[in-house]
Amino acid sequence: MRAAVITKPGDPDVFAVQDIEDPTYGPEEVLVAVQATALNRADLLQRRGSYPGPPGTRDDLPGLEMAGIVEAVGTHVIGWKPGDRVMALLAGGGYASKIAVHERMLMPVPASLDFEQAASIPEVFLTAYDALFRQCELRAGESVLIHAAGSGVGTAGIQMAAAASCRVFGTAGSADKLERAAELGLDVGINYREQDFAEVVAERTARRGVDVLLDVIGAPYWAQNLASLAVQGRMVIVGTMGGAKVEGMNIGPLMQKRLRVHGTVLRARPLEQKAQLTQEFAARMLPLFDQQVLVPVVDRVFALDEVAEAHRYMESNANFGKIVLRVEG
Repeated sequence: MRAAVITKPGDPDVFAVQDIEDPTYGPEEVLVAVQATALNRADLLQRRGSYPGPPGTRDDLPGLEMAGIVEAVGTHVIGWKPGDRVMALLAGGGYASKIAVHERMLMPVPASLDFEQAASIPEVFLTAYDALFRQCELRAGESVLIHAAGSGVGTAGIQMAAAASCRVFGTAGSADKLERAAELGLDVGINYREQDFAEVVAERTARRGVDVLLDVIGAPYWAQNLASLAVQGRMVIVGTMGGAKVEGMNIGPLMQKRLRVHGTVLRARPLEQKAQLTQEFAARMLPLFDQQVLVPVVDRVFALDEVAEAHRYMESNANFGKIVLRVEG
């Protein structure tokens, strides 16, 4: 099979598209002919050698999600058959033309979507769903602040929060991204280059704050995040793009406001936990794609041979939504 392999840690040019051995699949696994995969920030870290995959994955083969066609099934698989269109969250290996996936990790591709759109769903929608609804228990009528509104997780979270009848605040670094996010359900857009988001939240909530906050930035936003939360607010940290170490941390607001702070990752979780999340998301959210309540936001599509260019584009932070690699088809 063809795969985009990291030949050594480094810049985007370390990728080489090579022919490698096809994966084997077990009794409860499905062999999928991958049609498309999508980039995630973790892929950049893995390429640089700072984010090794969990056991059973290859450190030189990134890719945390895919969409494709079932090619063969294991002897104990009962829910899938060759020819089915499927998508899945992966622990790694998506930058290849074939992959073996446990049957419980697969979801059907909504009939209204193509493979590039479907490949844009698993990682960011499952991450945002888990963070907002499972970790922070976001409920109808509450308010939520989502950082990086133009990112994959941001665009997914905005849509699901809006669909749940929540008031959605979001930050981004340009008016264009905020305008596009408003089309997805963003109620209050905040340009972090020009505004203090904690001050805007205070002003627009009569100084109450938001109930839930989803953060991908980390340390630089710590104090402002706590200031933005309402009493008994909940914050979930799913990324540390700005850094992970908070200097001179003041934990007073955590106690004074009785706040809850969650940290979360998906990749390292046991299969059973990820399968449960996948099945819950599929039952609750997947029908909303065919109803066009939720839409995968695809910024650009690159060929697998253009993987280095795709990584450079992600590093530029110019994208709104997902960057996709077309693997086959």
